Amino acid sequence: MNLKLQLTRAFFISLLSALGFGIVALLVSDQKINQFDSVITSLVQGREAPALTNIMRFFTFIGGGIPVVVLTIIVLFFLYQVLHHRRELILFASVVVGSALLNETLKVIFHRARPTLHRIVNANGFSFPSGHSMAAFSLYGILAYLLWRHISTPVGRGLLIIISITMITAIGVSRIYLGVHYPSDVLGGFLASGSWLTVSIWFYQRYLEKRKLKVSAEKTREIRK
Repeated sequence: MNLKLQLTRAFFISLLSALGFGIVALLVSDQKINQFDSVITSLVQGREAPALTNIMRFFTFIGGGIPVVVLTIIVLFFLYQVLHHRRELILFASVVVGSALLNETLKVIFHRARPTLHRIVNANGFSFPSGHSMAAFSLYGILAYLLWRHISTPVGRGLLIIISITMITAIGVSRIYLGVHYPSDVLGGFLASGSWLTVSIWFYQRYLEKRKLKVSAEKTREIRK
């Protein structure tokens, strides 16, 4: 796939994700998504069982707080000290930190109260969009993007996508199951983070292309001298 097609695809995915988030946010603000939330919540929480509760607690734990910070530090160290990929380090840090800041901003804007019925764990702060969902999508999404560039086999890339999707989905669903988020919170988080992730990749790819053209032009001038 050529760069121009990649950039076009990233731009439209970002645009569609932003549009999708805008629609969900509007429905949340007008309280016209309550039926959707009720149906999905009943479906998810209707599967409650002790073993499943432990699994959901696990995914919620690794999807926020200390585990995310630790994983982020490990990835930053690996990119800087092992691979010496400074530009990829900046991209990774920008996506993860930017997603967290965006989430806090959106929560303040919409100030949606969390669900109060059938809570299995405690959670503070506003509900929309889900911080765990945004963090998971950004973290595992950018990891998939960066690792994809260094994996050449179809099997390896397939496993990468499966693991990333599984982690993102499981963390999002765990928030509904444990009663601390509405399904629309999770959906909104995925869409907001998806838009931020793809627009970040778009700028990164544009930077690489401009840098490549600049280096090529400099080499051409050197040859002509």
